[in-house]
Amino acid sequence: MKLFVICISEKSWKMYTSHEDIGYDFEDDPKDKKTLKPHPNIDGGWAWMMVLSSFFVHILIMGSQMALGVLNVEWLEEFHQSRGLTAWVSSLSMGITLIVGPFIGLFINTCGCRQTAIIGGLVNSLGWVLSAYAANVHYLFITFGVAAGLGSGMAYLPAVVMVGRYFQKRRALAQGLSTTGTGFGTFLMTVLLKYLCAEYGWRNAMLIQGAVSLNLCVCGALMRPLSPGKNPNDPGEKDLRVLPAHSTESVKSAGQQGRTEEKDGGPGNEETLGDLQAQECPDRAGHRKNMWALRILKTLSWLTMRVRKGFEDWYSGYFGTASLFTNRMFVAFIFWALFAYSSFVIPFIHLPEIVNLYNLSEQNDIFPLTSIIAIVHIFGKVILGVIADLPCISVWNVFLLANFTLVLSIFILPLMHTYAGLAVICALIGFSSGYFSLMPVVTEDLVGIEHLANAYGIIICANGISALLGPPFAGWIYDITQKYDFSFYICGLLYMIGILFLLIQPCIRIIEQSRRKYMDGAHV
Repeated sequence: MKLFVICISEKSWKMYTSHEDIGYDFEDDPKDKKTLKPHPNIDGGWAWMMVLSSFFVHILIMGSQMALGVLNVEWLEEFHQSRGLTAWVSSLSMGITLIVGPFIGLFINTCGCRQTAIIGGLVNSLGWVLSAYAANVHYLFITFGVAAGLGSGMAYLPAVVMVGRYFQKRRALAQGLSTTGTGFGTFLMTVLLKYLCAEYGWRNAMLIQGAVSLNLCVCGALMRPLSPGKNPNDPGEKDLRVLPAHSTESVKSAGQQGRTEEKDGGPGNEETLGDLQAQECPDRAGHRKNMWALRILKTLSWLTMRVRKGFEDWYSGYFGTASLFTNRMFVAFIFWALFAYSSFVIPFIHLPEIVNLYNLSEQNDIFPLTSIIAIVHIFGKVILGVIADLPCISVWNVFLLANFTLVLSIFILPLMHTYAGLAVICALIGFSSGYFSLMPVVTEDLVGIEHLANAYGIIICANGISALLGPPFAGWIYDITQKYDFSFYICGLLYMIGILFLLIQPCIRIIEQSRRKYMDGAHV
């Protein structure tokens, strides 16, 4: 009877673990029907630790990447390469972080968010440390661009996914709070890298930053998966606690000892008892070897099934979305993403050198222009989100207006040659770029909630390609023209083309509606 109860508890435990990531517990009612109850940590409890963990991940990853302009100046002085070639180091790191997002889903489905984030933290830290020993720019392409970028992507995506899993009613608020770490991180990392480079040199600064990046492993350790709530009054829980004491090996050994005592019983026959014990020793050793072999086979079988299932989920999630590309507006949104992100990234990479060219280093050292963008970017996310939530305001209108403001700022920035003028434009860039908090909402309006995860992964990948190509493109234009003015003009023009893609479908709808009204009037 005890064995039967134990088997039932094992089945219930498998059922618990299989629904671990859904966020609900299954309970047995008196009629043996399964009912759902919300997990106690959804929208509260440990969920806010997920927000804190994601917040620090944004500081360590996105903040440090937005502050790479400081290191870009050091690399130009150290290796004496062209600006276009040197800018590839920073853009590779930024681009790969976002481009690998859809593929990191394979690791998440197989290993889970916690393990993926911890491994990503180790790889990212290793990339920073190895980059400190770079002998040329091409070495940095591998160690910093690829290695650190891959580690950043492995830690960044789980931070976003886990917040979404732990929140339902307050998901938008939680994601908004966690992503503000990008602004705080840009401000803090810019100051930190400038101080470290000035005091210890850029190589030692990268070593120290590699040690700081190990905190990504701590953030990953906080990303514990959702587990079922413990109820001490549940008989299944009591059986689970008793289970380790009644393992298969202990039951069998107890049975063998009981049969030996019943058969040999009396205390008089010591020789027979000794012979039996001598015979049992090799039997027990062989039995233990068989048990270890069986456990190894079970573990390998479980790992194989888990990898297979994770790959199937990943493949169906990212390659089974062909219907998304039949949505013309979503395709236009992808083209917008290809052009948009580079115009936001370029100022962070090239502003420190522009300041040096304009002889504004002293003023910029007091309060860096990139820090102005970062701080105002925080307020921009919150304010634009509040405005978009108003019932009388269209999210699309706010999104498009912010994009137009950012394009206008990109065009005006080369015309400013004073610190005050650059500070005002940088504030506009920071505020208008707060539309990034509206991107999930806009994507959901285009494809629906059921396709949101896959569609947003594609948009992030497109942003990564934009971040990968934008800064080197601006650097190459400077190498040809010896001015950054044309870099911003051309990037602003490309951004404008991306916005026009968003306006094509609405314009077609307006024309069709006007035609229908005209035809209806003609028939009347």
